[in-house]
Amino acid sequence: MPFRTRITDMLNIEHPVIMGGMTGVGTPQLAAAVSNAGGLGMIAIHNAGSPEAGRQWIQMLKSLTNKPFGVNLTILPTIGKPPPYMQYAQVIVEEGVKVVETAGSNPSKFIKFFKDNGIITIHKCVTIRHALSAERHGVDIISLDGCECAGHPGEDDVGNFVLQAKGAMVLKTPFLCSGGVGTGSQLAAALALGADGVNCGTRFCATQECSWPSSFKQRMVEGNETDTVLMLRKLRNTSRVFKNKVAKAAAAIEKEKGNDFQFSDVAHLVNGKRGRTAEKNGDADGGIWTAGQVVGLIQDIPTCQELMDQMIQEAEETIQDRLSKMMVVTSSRL
Repeated sequence: MPFRTRITDMLNIEHPVIMGGMTGVGTPQLAAAVSNAGGLGMIAIHNAGSPEAGRQWIQMLKSLTNKPFGVNLTILPTIGKPPPYMQYAQVIVEEGVKVVETAGSNPSKFIKFFKDNGIITIHKCVTIRHALSAERHGVDIISLDGCECAGHPGEDDVGNFVLQAKGAMVLKTPFLCSGGVGTGSQLAAALALGADGVNCGTRFCATQECSWPSSFKQRMVEGNETDTVLMLRKLRNTSRVFKNKVAKAAAAIEKEKGNDFQFSDVAHLVNGKRGRTAEKNGDADGGIWTAGQVVGLIQDIPTCQELMDQMIQEAEETIQDRLSKMMVVTSSRL
């Protein structure tokens, strides 16, 4: 039977499972597959390359699903001219998008803009203090990311077993458990800890609809929970990526340089152009690619529908069969 939480009600989705907005793989095709499977698919609009191309992506997504979907807008500091974030935001509004996920820098300006236009806002937070700040700015849903997550886990290294429980203690806003999630038992655990759903990224990358080459997906199947690397820690811009040859080389340079480490020492290894070329060539060791510790739980490459069905069934069985049998009924004493 479907789960009903505050988030399924707010987003009008069947299952409390969200696809996080992801650079590179956050395409209309993958987002539509997740939405059609009963979750909330999410495109990362900056993947399109320009605001007008982003409009075309949204229109494509509408043609691929009649179910709810969202759009991610990631706001990050840049060395040169920043992307036209407000133009992207305007396109999102003009196209009638109902749900937006923000990530990165302080989103207060964009949260107000989206909420003034009747859009439900989700914001990614890696710490409780950031979540409380987002709550004060009026965000509707918080994606609470444990350090297990792919991409940027922050610098505090708080795992989800503590982070989610603390979120339940201090947050009034509904929140998603994000980072390291890929199974139904974890969904059940997240709900038990106080979350109203889960946000999955890496796990949806290991599906048939994901645009990543089969070599990347197979490496995830073969990997284990220790097959990721935390890079750029010395710069306080930590990134979790898959532990391939390039990532290990970059990590070795960072360790060797110590406090003298600069981004320029590894730029030739970790730049996005190299990563996109490796992806195009199907070379899983040719560049860095983000992956969370959930790679240790990935055992197959299903369709998004098959994955969703597996997760929901396992969550139900965990609660109804495993946990309920642990409850001991005692007779009351007079």
